[in-house]
Amino acid sequence: MGHGHGHSHDSAHRVDAALESSRAGMRALAVSFAALLVTALAQAAVVLVSGSVALLSDTIHNLADALTAVPIGIAFLLGRRAATRRYSYGFGRAEDLAGVLVVAVIAASAGLAGYQAIARMIDPHPVRHLWVVAAAGVIGFAGNEIVARYRISVGRRIGSAALVADGLHARTDGFTSLAVVLGALGVATGFPLADPIIGLVITVAILLVLRDAAREVLLRLLDAVDPDTLDLTERVAGTVPDVLGVRQLRMRWLGHTLRAELAITLAPTLTVEHAHRIAHDVEHRLVEHVPHLTAATVHTEPAA
Repeated sequence: MGHGHGHSHDSAHRVDAALESSRAGMRALAVSFAALLVTALAQAAVVLVSGSVALLSDTIHNLADALTAVPIGIAFLLGRRAATRRYSYGFGRAEDLAGVLVVAVIAASAGLAGYQAIARMIDPHPVRHLWVVAAAGVIGFAGNEIVARYRISVGRRIGSAALVADGLHARTDGFTSLAVVLGALGVATGFPLADPIIGLVITVAILLVLRDAAREVLLRLLDAVDPDTLDLTERVAGTVPDVLGVRQLRMRWLGHTLRAELAITLAPTLTVEHAHRIAHDVEHRLVEHVPHLTAATVHTEPAA
């Protein structure tokens, strides 16, 4: 059985595309970090003058969401480093480690918010400046929704699951900010426990986000790839002239780029040079047509 490895001659272009996607991700992280930090600081100022525990919970969550940009940013920077003899696939998997840290930050913010809400139910304190609290909740919603749209759009464009998950996290945070407004309205109508109760509701919302984020991270750690992407890869490889079949396809994410390994069956009468050229054509077509795929190792096998 003969076999060859495809090696695309436009590897420099692929490296440039990967670097550009990392730069786009870094820009998204920097802008969203600044926006969420300003939002959290504005809310923190209102917490100091109002004593609202619901707003405190939301502020903690927004600050935690801003800080999740740090490990993802470090992962993007690491992913730019060239592969070494020890790390022959490069450092793209650093994004998976960043995802684990993001999940840990979300879990910590849920614990802190829940603790503050329960403590306030046991030892109630009056909430002051209710309309300012409500305004801060609206500010929190607006800041999170802007960040969510930006992170999700960039994350989907560059193929970063960590960035998309962080954007969905920010969108959920926006709705918990609106819950702060409901808490302020409840206190205003004579129900002082509305504030810590809303704080507990926000804690539950954070836990739901934690569940979804943990699932996304776990799928990446286990090398899960959308079956539709594998179907597309098999179809594209099968369109190359002289390819009789596609077998043993495996794909995995390395950060926000995909790599593939597959075997193609060819007529046994082909020369080694011809088989090698076909393997090269398969890789070139896959990189061109499969989103986020940057490299494919193509084995050639004679048809029975």
